[in-house]
Amino acid sequence: MAALTGSAGAAGLLPSLSVPGVTELKPLSRYEAMRLGPGWSHSCHAMLYAPNPGMLFGRIPLRYAVLMQMRFDGLLGFPGGFVDRRYWSLEDGLNRVLGLGLGCVRLTEADYLCSHLTEGPHRVVAHFYARQLTLEELHTIEICAVHSRDHGLEVMGMVRVPLYTQKDRMGGLPNFLGNSFIGTAKFQLLFALKVLNMVPEEKLAEAVAATQKQKKPAAEPAAVTANVTTANVTTTTAAVTAAVTANQIVAKPANELANQPLAVSMAEPAAEPTAEPAAEAMAE
Repeated sequence: MAALTGSAGAAGLLPSLSVPGVTELKPLSRYEAMRLGPGWSHSCHAMLYAPNPGMLFGRIPLRYAVLMQMRFDGLLGFPGGFVDRRYWSLEDGLNRVLGLGLGCVRLTEADYLCSHLTEGPHRVVAHFYARQLTLEELHTIEICAVHSRDHGLEVMGMVRVPLYTQKDRMGGLPNFLGNSFIGTAKFQLLFALKVLNMVPEEKLAEAVAATQKQKKPAAEPAAVTANVTTANVTTTTAAVTAAVTANQIVAKPANELANQPLAVSMAEPAAEPTAEPAAEAMAE
């Protein structure tokens, strides 16, 4: 499958992602990106993919194998990195980084797909490339990646993106999209899947929506905790009130008995008979 036709032309030729819940990034052409001043940084990343006729559990079509990688910081991203435009062209810089992380693939300008301005305080243009391979070629790259210089250091390993959605509407792509991605990687993944016709647009929207619904119940435990805390406070307050009331009840007889020692001291002669046996014992 060829890269998006006309992607190196005017930015207006690039379709928008138009997936609810995903922030749209501003597109620009390769020509426009190259005309930006020295205050801009350029990042180049690549999506390697291959048609996959396999069936999961013998009934779920896999359609494509798409490679991403787990980074050193625990975030998912595509192979690639920043390119210093003072010394490298976009493709030369990209291939240099790919050589460190994958070891056995080189891309050209023909693999260029799109460019977008990133959000945030940093002035970065994100360039994205896509290369279709055979499944055997893709598997070879996965093997090479294990022996590359960055494996186990900046790259923890390659992963394949599940492009299907299981019957529970969470397994597969929705759960994958629930992971944390670096920078524009999630947007670039969804954009490429759409414009390369790898996943229908409505399926992408459903997967993103399912991911957002999954996050909402997270507020419930907080409410339960608040209720438990309130219940504990109420129980503690009730216990303190009961204890105070009990003390008051117990205190009343104590106050009444406080005057009794006077009566006892006045009746002290009545205790004299108990002393008589002792006197009789001494008399004996």
